[in-house]
Amino acid sequence: MKILLFSLSLFLSLHAFSQTVFSVEYKSDAKVKVYVASYKSDADLVVYKCAYKSDATGNNGLWFFTSYKSDAKFPIYFCTYKSDADLVIYFADYKSDAGWKNASKKHLLY
Repeated sequence: MKILLFSLSLFLSLHAFSQTVFSVEYKSDAKVKVYVASYKSDADLVVYKCAYKSDATGNNGLWFFTSYKSDAKFPIYFCTYKSDADLVIYFADYKSDAGWKNASKKHLLY
């Protein structure tokens, strides 16, 4: 019984902090509005797109894009202008590059 409870709590804790996102069409449907920077130095968060949902854990820039809004923790809207965004991100080619550059915005993805 203890093993079952431990396994269940571990499973729930991993999924409670997963960074699953869905790109919405309308700004009003989003929890977070993001702008994609051309340079890593301009970003608040460096994001790595994970191939598997299980890899997108924690709040450290590892994102998994879902096929359905209902499967995502964060519906996001991609802004055309930086001034309209809550968060500026940069897409990295390597998982090791992911992470926060501006920790004061971490609360946006909790």
